[in-house]
Amino acid sequence: MNKKPNDPAAPPAPPSTMEVVGLGLSKRYRRERRFRMFGLAAIVGSLSFLVLLLGSIGMKGWTAFVQTRIHLDIHLDPARLDVQNLATANYNALVRDATLQLLPAVESRQDRRLAAGLVSGGAAFELQRIVTRQPELIGSTLSLWVIADDEVDMFVKGHIPRDVPETERRVSDKQIGWIDQLTAAGRLEKRFNRTFFQNGDSREPELAGIRGAAMGSFYTLIVTLALSFPVGVAAAVYLEEFAPRNRWTDLIEVNINNLAAIPSIVFGLLGLAVFLNVMNLPRSASTVGGLVLTLMTLPTIIIASRASLKSVPPSIREAALGVGASKMQTIVHHVLPLAMPGMMTGTIIGMARALGETAPLLMIGMVAFIVDVPRGFNDPATALPVQIYLWADSPERAFVERTSAAILVLLAVLLCMNGLAVYLRNRFERRW
Repeated sequence: MNKKPNDPAAPPAPPSTMEVVGLGLSKRYRRERRFRMFGLAAIVGSLSFLVLLLGSIGMKGWTAFVQTRIHLDIHLDPARLDVQNLATANYNALVRDATLQLLPAVESRQDRRLAAGLVSGGAAFELQRIVTRQPELIGSTLSLWVIADDEVDMFVKGHIPRDVPETERRVSDKQIGWIDQLTAAGRLEKRFNRTFFQNGDSREPELAGIRGAAMGSFYTLIVTLALSFPVGVAAAVYLEEFAPRNRWTDLIEVNINNLAAIPSIVFGLLGLAVFLNVMNLPRSASTVGGLVLTLMTLPTIIIASRASLKSVPPSIREAALGVGASKMQTIVHHVLPLAMPGMMTGTIIGMARALGETAPLLMIGMVAFIVDVPRGFNDPATALPVQIYLWADSPERAFVERTSAAILVLLAVLLCMNGLAVYLRNRFERRW
C-alpha cells in the first residue's frame, strides 16, 4: 500500500543545498563573532590592567614632584661663623634657632627637639653651600625656604592620616599643631621638588634624587651606542651582502637569533667574568655597564639591520652594478642609505631595552650606594632601573613615592625613545 504524503511515518525531506550552505555560513559567522568578541575582550582587559598599573604608579608617584618647604629667617651670626673656617661651622644650630623663633611657645628640651625635627638635616648643608659661596652674607638675616623632614612631608601630602592615634604615626600631635600654625602663617608650602632632579642618592628620602642614576644611565647608553651600532651594522652588512651561504654562516645566524632570546642576566655573568675578573676594568663604572649592554643589544641590532637590508629591492643593487659601481660602492652609496631608517629604528629599540635593564648591571656591581653624581665614564655610577630597585627595597614611607616617581620618569624616557623610533620609521621609510 502506498503511503500518503501526509503520513507521519514518512521520512522528512532532505534539506536543500541552499539550506545546508546557509547553516554552514551561519555557524561560521557565529564563530567569527565569538572570535572577535574574545579578541576585543582580550584587548580591553589588557588595556584595563595597563591603565590600572599606570594609574597606581601615578597616584603614588606624582606627589614626589612637589616637596614641603618651610620658610626660615636665618640670622648669620658672625660670632658663630668664622670666615676662615666656614666649612666647620655649626649650621645645624643656626637652622634650629631660626625654627624655634617661629615657635616661641616651645620651651622644654623635648619640645625643642620635636620642633627642630620639623626641618630636614639637609637644610644645614644647603645653608653651608650658600654661605661658603657668598661669605659676604655673614652678619645679615637670610630668608630661605628649607626642606622639611620626610615625615612632615608625608603628613602634609596626606600619606599620614591625622585621625589615627599618636602612637601609630611618627608625627606627634604637637608637631601637627606646629604644622598647622606654620601653614596658617604662610611659612609652610608645597613647592616644585628641584631636589629630586638635582641630587644623587641619599639615605634621607627628602634629599634623594635621580640625577646620579640618570647620568649613569646616560654614560652607559653612550658607550652602548658607540659600540653596538657600528659593530651591529657592519656584522649585518657582511652577513647579508658578502658572507657565502654555507653551514658556517647558517650556524652564525642561528646563534645570533638564540642570543637575542637569552636572559639578560647571562650577559651580566659574562661581563663579570670577562670585563671585571679578566680585564680588571673598574667595578660599578659606566664603561663596564656599556660593554655588557653592548653584548646584549648586538643581536637585536644585527637582526633589525639584516631585515632592513633585505627590504631594499634587488633592482637597486642591479641598477648600481649595471652603471659600473663596485660591490662596496653599491652598498655604501645606495643600499645603506635606503636601509638606514630601519637600522636606526632597531638601534633605538635596542637602546630602549638596554635602558630598562637591571639584572646585568647588578652582576657587575652597579647596585652600589652612589651619592656623588658621576662626571665621567669610569666614575662609580648606578643606573635608573637599579636606583628604582634600591629605593623599592627601602623601608621608609617617603621612598615609596620616589620609587613611583622614578618609574614615571623612566617610562617617559622609554616612551620618547620608542616614539622617536616610530617617527624615524614613518618619516624616512620607503615603501616599494
